[in-house]
Amino acid sequence: MRDAERCRNGESAPLVAQNDKGFDGLIPQLFTSLPALNEAVSCLAQTTTYFTGCFSDYAARATAGDPSENTGVIVHSNHNGQNGISMFQGAEAILVMRIIWSTEFSQSLKTKNLRLIERAQRTVRGSADDIGWLKRDPEMPPVEDGTEKFAEILDNIRHGLHKLPNTMVYLLVPGLFSNHGPLYFVSTKTSFSKLGLTCHIAKIHSEASVEKNAKEIKDYIEEIYWGSKKRVLLLGHSKGGVDAAAALSIYWSDLKDKVAGLAIAQSPYGGSPIASDILREGQLGDYVNIRKLMEILICKVIKGDMQALEDLTYKRRKEFLKKHHLPRELPVVSFHTEAGITPAVLATLSHIAHAELPLTAPLSDGQPARLPVVMPLGAVMAACAQLLRVRYSEKSDGVVARCDAEAPGSVVVRPKRKLDHAWMVYSSLNDDPSEADAAQVCEALLTLVVEVGQKKRRELSMKDE
Repeated sequence: MRDAERCRNGESAPLVAQNDKGFDGLIPQLFTSLPALNEAVSCLAQTTTYFTGCFSDYAARATAGDPSENTGVIVHSNHNGQNGISMFQGAEAILVMRIIWSTEFSQSLKTKNLRLIERAQRTVRGSADDIGWLKRDPEMPPVEDGTEKFAEILDNIRHGLHKLPNTMVYLLVPGLFSNHGPLYFVSTKTSFSKLGLTCHIAKIHSEASVEKNAKEIKDYIEEIYWGSKKRVLLLGHSKGGVDAAAALSIYWSDLKDKVAGLAIAQSPYGGSPIASDILREGQLGDYVNIRKLMEILICKVIKGDMQALEDLTYKRRKEFLKKHHLPRELPVVSFHTEAGITPAVLATLSHIAHAELPLTAPLSDGQPARLPVVMPLGAVMAACAQLLRVRYSEKSDGVVARCDAEAPGSVVVRPKRKLDHAWMVYSSLNDDPSEADAAQVCEALLTLVVEVGQKKRRELSMKDE
């Protein structure tokens, strides 16, 4: 107990009594000379300075390569009366290892904290540096404003003046998840048919990659052309516009005599902040496996390809557009809108599909009864648009920022009317009858493409002369 008190008073107590009993007498003397375990810990904590000096001497001896040092041995007996020193050296090595382990643990914790901070910064920054990159890229050709001309054409259509020629075939290319929305472009195709125009909806896998769909659209165009001997005029909505533009960019040498022009409506030509924010690696969302959830939804539930969504991120669009440009001679019109975010819009309901009812009463044509499935799609788009507005101060249709929907070198239509991303293809339950419907807007866009093509041909002929 006297030794324990001396330790608590800052005095050093002998680890062993000096005798010549060697190792055999060491253990009993340790139990009689050392304080209780908890008192020993307190003693060691109070003599840090002494241990530090010992560590320095020990490190110097180890560096000099003293073969008598063995940090792996707790008690090193040489039967020369130095058992206490050997015992201390073993304890010293254990403490060194503990300090090293503690340092490594601290470094590991610091690294994890830095990674967490980096993830937080990346998450907060999001797509702020990517939105609008097309306009900032000096290599991209400028756009031309065609909003006024579009408004004039649309007004003529609403008054019964239709100018789309029947010497062309019109191909509508749907966007992401269109396989699960049977009403996609149906009203537009019906309207075109009533005007005596040949119109097709491309039956592509909406959740396939851009390059895969580009090949399918190329085959569609060639099949239509060789069957009708008429050039094809394309209108793509959302990802459908990206797919159609990719087909014309990659296979233009095969399609230049078969295509009359392209209209892209609400397409994430430069990329989508929604897709980028969901799939961006190294953000806080990784902890809740947002990417894994999307893989399950797209790949397992709807049997699609995850690359379909990845191809709409800013990273993938930048890579693609650096390699594939739209042909300069191709007439292109870009159309983008802003979704309304008022309380009335948040209550909007939209048709998105038809469900087959159990056959309770056979219909005259033998077909099962169908019921429109209604969901608050307009409200979802409004909520997303509000989120992008608050986070990035960017106007959008709920999925695509307006500045990312303008294809370089195209004629751009920027209507003031509030329209969300889904309006173009799905009829809404509260559409204003005093405004143009989706079919009339599509007709006006394609009519503008025809006029842009005529203007381009005149300009080329003048250059040739």
